[in-house]
Amino acid sequence: MSNTDAINPWVTKTSEVVYQNNWIEVKHHEVLTPAGTEGIYGLVHFKHLAIGVIPLDENNNTWIVGQYRYPLQKYSWEIPEGGGKLGIDPLLSAQRELLEECGIIAKDWQKILEMDLSNSATDEHAILYVARNLSFTHAEPEETEALSVKKIPFERLFEWVMNGEITDAMTIAAVLKLKIMLDNV
Repeated sequence: MSNTDAINPWVTKTSEVVYQNNWIEVKHHEVLTPAGTEGIYGLVHFKHLAIGVIPLDENNNTWIVGQYRYPLQKYSWEIPEGGGKLGIDPLLSAQRELLEECGIIAKDWQKILEMDLSNSATDEHAILYVARNLSFTHAEPEETEALSVKKIPFERLFEWVMNGEITDAMTIAAVLKLKIMLDNV
């Protein structure tokens, strides 16, 4: 499936950065819509890749991370996740995140999914991995992270996704993809 032949029906008349920090840039665009009418469009540009990892041991146990998510104003359980600098191999970012958040080092890595997150308002792109052949050391979370780490069977994580107990998009997508992969071995 290719979308390289698609023609962009939007016309950008003006573009202005209205806010930015180390992680995001918010732009306000004056546009002509595909119908040819005047309009506006807000875009959140992410300055990093979204990276997620499902660590999986030889018994199909995994580790999830719990933390309070400020934008949602609620606690969330999710796979180890974080940001990866653009221009750096995403695998290196995934390895760093798994070590920082869980204290896990993996010898075997497989990219299982790439996806665009919230593509109606952002350009955030995610890359998700499964990590195997694990060894353990101490976690080194960033100062902005107050994390809980929990070891659980992968099947239980899958049940939590299916029951709606997990609502994080990257976790849901990665767990569903990995479940299909495991069931088809």
